[in-house]
Amino acid sequence: MTEPTDTSLAHRITHRHIEVFRAVMTAGSATGAADLLHSSQPTVSRELARLESLLGYALFERVQGRLRANARALALWDEVQRSWQGLERVVDRAVALGRSDAVRLSVLCLPTLAHALLPGAAARLMQGQPHARVSVTPQESPLLEEWMSAQRFDLGLCEQTTAPPGTRAEVLLTLDEVAVLPAWHALARKPVLELADFANEQFVSLSADDPYRRLIDARFAEAVVSRTLRVETHSAAAVCAMVEHGLGIAIVNPVTALAAAGDRLVLRRLAFSIPFSVTALLPLYRPPLPEVEPMLDALRAQAAHVVAQVAAQLAAAGTPTAGPQTPPQ
Repeated sequence: MTEPTDTSLAHRITHRHIEVFRAVMTAGSATGAADLLHSSQPTVSRELARLESLLGYALFERVQGRLRANARALALWDEVQRSWQGLERVVDRAVALGRSDAVRLSVLCLPTLAHALLPGAAARLMQGQPHARVSVTPQESPLLEEWMSAQRFDLGLCEQTTAPPGTRAEVLLTLDEVAVLPAWHALARKPVLELADFANEQFVSLSADDPYRRLIDARFAEAVVSRTLRVETHSAAAVCAMVEHGLGIAIVNPVTALAAAGDRLVLRRLAFSIPFSVTALLPLYRPPLPEVEPMLDALRAQAAHVVAQVAAQLAAAGTPTAGPQTPPQ
């Protein structure tokens, strides 16, 4: 056989040739391949011979009227199988997209909101749309805003109130940050905490690059109030866990604080204001899925629930609790 050039092969070997080769390898004969392809045995044999001619080498040995794959055919078969599996995944995905339960709503949100606000909203969505599917990706700023601007997700949840380029923003809630304390702490008896109440107290802080950390530090610096900073972390949920275990007191967002509140950790109102907002971001140039609006409705309802629950927790502040009133051993 004449050795063909790579350029000529690229233009002359077709998908049909590979389909015939795959059918022969699968069935073990030209007759079986013809049945798989709903074709005739002479047609399959002719197409297979044409493929071998184009390649410039034989793929099968003809033994007593049967086809036996040689080493080159087996090597090609491995590659064909890998490619075919990829094609089958594409076909499966294309078919699945026609089902109502196949589309997945992609949500990008701050880790603290994936822990405290989004689960309740997702539960509300599933109650109304049991076949809905949601994919949640936690991400910190500023990557969160960059990815939303790039139209990579159907919905985003952040703390800033302005819309990044390429998005529109809807503020879901705005509340003040709150103090979190171990239930046994002496300051837990006070319904409202002043800056001076934190003087010399063990304080669990957010990390130095957190914008809320900078706001909190600025308030204490202006009031010339010193705290004992021994533990810091990037996560508001981790801050609450540290407080719960008696490592100090802290100031965090009310959404995370509410999720962590219980017998061992309590919320208290601050006499000064550090606003905290949750904002939904929607991409302007990404075609919206039908599930986006129901998820927004669920987020609005969950945000209203959180606001009411935080108000109830703060209203009950200072009253005797059923939790432990002495430090854990």
